[in-house]
Amino acid sequence: MTSFRIPFYRHDLGQAELDEVAKVLAGEILTTGETVAEFERRFAELLGRRHALAVTSCTGALHLSLLALGIGAGDEVITTPMSFVATATAIIEAGATPVFVDVEPDTGNIDAALIEAAITPRTRAIMPVHLYGQMCDMQAIGAIAERHGLAVLEDAAHCVEGRRDGLGPGAIGVTASFSFYATKNMTCGEGGALVTDDTALYEKLRLWRLHGMTRSAAERATEGYAHWDMIQMGWKYNLSNIEAALLLPQFARLEAKLAQRQELARRYRQGLAGLPGIAIPAERPGGIHAYHVLPIWVFGRPGRDAVIAGLNRRGIGAVVNYNPIHLMRYFVDTYGYAQGDFPIAERLGHATLSLPFYPGMNLEAVDEVVAAVAEIVDAG
Repeated sequence: MTSFRIPFYRHDLGQAELDEVAKVLAGEILTTGETVAEFERRFAELLGRRHALAVTSCTGALHLSLLALGIGAGDEVITTPMSFVATATAIIEAGATPVFVDVEPDTGNIDAALIEAAITPRTRAIMPVHLYGQMCDMQAIGAIAERHGLAVLEDAAHCVEGRRDGLGPGAIGVTASFSFYATKNMTCGEGGALVTDDTALYEKLRLWRLHGMTRSAAERATEGYAHWDMIQMGWKYNLSNIEAALLLPQFARLEAKLAQRQELARRYRQGLAGLPGIAIPAERPGGIHAYHVLPIWVFGRPGRDAVIAGLNRRGIGAVVNYNPIHLMRYFVDTYGYAQGDFPIAERLGHATLSLPFYPGMNLEAVDEVVAAVAEIVDAG
């Protein structure tokens, strides 16, 4: 995957996934069929939600969620500038306008205390992002949404296993959307899902996932041909049986993999504690941090980019999660954002990098990464 001695990420898919894919290949239906339905049943049960819908990406799940609530042109959706760009672009794809709110200085999550000041007569929804796998303050966000009659649509791309204040993703939101991208805690390379307790909304989304058609290809193949109709405008967002097959064996490993990531995170925290200019996002007590990635913030010399370059020279992978969205060229040109608009997100975004963190990584590798960071910082 990479030439680095210690890569940023390495997946742990293997024989169990190959066996499940072989079952699909031995059958007749490669597209959306019973394997996808089985994944959806198990995913809804895992999250404690009534329904799950498997789609091609978290971006697609967010886009569909917005459309299903009638959010579009002239509407505003409050979200965070500290996320992957897809959080904001899903809002734009629906025809609405993303409105950013600054973040907590110790976690990078959207600051719930700043949300109400951003609400206008055009605000329709709040889209919090559970950054790095740590849930936002959903009790506070849910209370704000209820006071102002707003929908909550959770971007839970990082947060299958996360919990806070007794709540999991989707407990407050009308929907919660997830990613199964290559580096996620559950992965099929590309893919996503959403969960909801709203049955009427789920039925609408299920129709919209596949062009607004009344019958899928799998239904036509297994039940005999019958004429189908397109009764609403829809999109091409359906997950295939092949991708769902890759996901099924991972349910059995989720708990053990979470425990391993928590152990790796503790080792990183212990090793990096006290290094000058280095901080790690805080972990809120009383919850479960899903630990999608292990980010650090590099404040002062030698600077974030110098640390990345130094790690790379030592054969250690590192990436940026994330530069602030509002300062990316498209958002500056389109919405007029400028440096200083969201100072905390800017300070964190310009300082952040993610260290190697993956299933099967051993503690000795963590110690080597920590030693390398310490050496680079000391030299700086």
